[in-house]
Amino acid sequence: MSFTDARFDVNLSLLFTELPLLERPAAAAAAGFDAVELWWPWVDDPTPDKAVLDGLRSALEAAGTRLVGLNFYAGQLPGPDRGALSLPGAESERFRANVPVAAEFAASVGCPALNALYGNRVDGVDPAEQDELALENLVFAARAASEAGAVLLVEALNAPESPRYPLVSAESAVEVVDRVNAATGLDNARFLLDLYHLSMNGEDLPSVVERFAARTGHVQIADNPGRGAPGTGTLPLAELLGQLRASGYTGWTGLEYKPSAGGSAASFGWRP
Repeated sequence: MSFTDARFDVNLSLLFTELPLLERPAAAAAAGFDAVELWWPWVDDPTPDKAVLDGLRSALEAAGTRLVGLNFYAGQLPGPDRGALSLPGAESERFRANVPVAAEFAASVGCPALNALYGNRVDGVDPAEQDELALENLVFAARAASEAGAVLLVEALNAPESPRYPLVSAESAVEVVDRVNAATGLDNARFLLDLYHLSMNGEDLPSVVERFAARTGHVQIADNPGRGAPGTGTLPLAELLGQLRASGYTGWTGLEYKPSAGGSAASFGWRP
């Protein structure tokens, strides 16, 4: 297995979570990484105080790590939620309140990608109504991301783990990307290609790469089964990342997997 030339970043919402948030960038740097990504770290607060944001910015700078991916507010992650932007009512309002906060923070640290999780279907609400709300909020987020110098990411999750999430194929997520770009004219919406989620959906991964590499703004990996580090499952991750590079993808690959039994620091033995 070879991962030569891939640019890896560590997802600090799954790895090094045994440490307080502000200690995780330094732990990633000590493990040999200069780039990290995060789900929205303050799951109960879409608009934290400036001092809270300044603390994370300082921790990133002190560690010498660049933030290369950040989720907009998405509800309880990890937990039952899978985003907020398509949920009528308070959650959608919390998403919209978060957008300028997350975009401004991304701009301040040079983060090039902001991920907007679509949200689950809601009982008693017409899916078409949710989709209309989602497009409105994604357009709002895409414009804010553009002003911050970032792309807006749209992600497909997997049906077994997220049965109420409507985007459970590469094609469905890319269709949303295309709708957002058509609505804004900015062409800054991109597909977040997560090889673990797509494999859980039974997709033909080489075909997905072939069809959608040019529309991809970020990649995430974990092995399957188990959502562990590369080599703990059966996915040909090195080959797929090689295919992505050959297709012109030069961006980051987020390590969004569960740590090994030996802990987060012991979870990178597969690296070249």
